[in-house]
Amino acid sequence: MIPPYWKEITRTGEWFNNTGFLNTGFYMKNIISILLIIGCFGSVYAQSPGMEKIFNGKNLNGWKAPENNIWWTAKKGCLNAKSSPDKKGSILWTERHYKDFVFQTDFKMGDGVVDSGVFLRSENDQIQIGISGSLKRDMTGSPYIPNLRYAAEAKGVKDILKPKGWNTIKIMSVGKTYTVWLNGVEVMAYTSENMPATGPIGLQLHPGNDMTIYFKHIVLAEL
Repeated sequence: MIPPYWKEITRTGEWFNNTGFLNTGFYMKNIISILLIIGCFGSVYAQSPGMEKIFNGKNLNGWKAPENNIWWTAKKGCLNAKSSPDKKGSILWTERHYKDFVFQTDFKMGDGVVDSGVFLRSENDQIQIGISGSLKRDMTGSPYIPNLRYAAEAKGVKDILKPKGWNTIKIMSVGKTYTVWLNGVEVMAYTSENMPATGPIGLQLHPGNDMTIYFKHIVLAEL
């Protein structure tokens, strides 16, 4: 999509002088503004209508930081998760509880064997991000339930996931059913019979691993 301002300034004749050549003065004056608009527009595009930020990019306000937190830090718009020396692991929970919702975040897998995920209302239902510790392969987008292990497997992830780049995962949870999209492609839907009606959302740093993972543009819409 093209930002409205781009359409407006290209519609006018100010980009070119009366000889038909580029008006360099006007170009230089506005190019920085245009680049900023495009950058911001990308962020706005990532947030679908109705989505609100639940991570402000500056600190952990709105989240329950674990005691003696050494795992989770906010810096330059990113939520950074890094294993501690003892590889204890950690979960970062939202302060608020949610019923039906759409949750979305960008994530990038860093160093080490990344085993992370998004908990939905409790530790009973988790959407995997990265390598499964039990299966020793990537199960991004698949639901992990402790007594069932991987109750289903996300489809086509190998062709969608960018292992070294930024990815976007979206999860819609309605009642006991949740649906997952990875980089805009629906990869999984599952109904979990023991899923609680309400609860917080958690981001996981799996114990036993030495790893880093980054999150940004964490947004949510209540349904």
